[in-house]
Amino acid sequence: MPDWVIAGLGNPGIRYRKTRHNAGFDVVDFLAARHACSWKLEKRFEGEVAAVTINGKSCLLLKPQTFMNESGRSIGALLRFHKHPADRCIVIFDEYQIPVGSAKLSIGGGNGGHNGLASTRSCIDDTFIRYRIGIAPETPPPMDIKDFVLGRFSETERITFEQHLQEFADGVVRIVDTGAQLAMNLINQRKSKNDTDARKTAQL
Repeated sequence: MPDWVIAGLGNPGIRYRKTRHNAGFDVVDFLAARHACSWKLEKRFEGEVAAVTINGKSCLLLKPQTFMNESGRSIGALLRFHKHPADRCIVIFDEYQIPVGSAKLSIGGGNGGHNGLASTRSCIDDTFIRYRIGIAPETPPPMDIKDFVLGRFSETERITFEQHLQEFADGVVRIVDTGAQLAMNLINQRKSKNDTDARKTAQL
């Protein structure tokens, strides 16, 4: 049994690559590249899996290939196969209420309208760790939220997002090292600082 399961949520296929809704995929792709490991399609889990060792702890990275609305089916299948507890599972996904470049860590809570999160909650115990990656625009988009999340970042947003990928990956490492509670203090404090900096910039 792995020490941790780290699932990034998104939609498979070229059409959805680099969209805001695939922020979870982007983070686990960054982790896989940093550890020089390759993805393997595991049909029994309906997902792509990569095995990595993070500071001496065995971890399985997962990208569900079920499409976002059925993400929990893939995560649940992997956890059941390995008899892996949900509280050692990190689920990484996009969050419309958090600015680009920020992240938030939590355990428990509602779905917030996120279908991938709703699916996950329906398939595994609700003790899993939620790692929210910000995709919020600077101003409200002139479109339906579904169209917004399935769209791509602006050039400025993409630069900001990619500049923070290492920070997001470091957050995963911190969770693996220290557990969610200690990691939560640092990651959520950083979010508060980023929000404050953004407000200051907007006032200039």
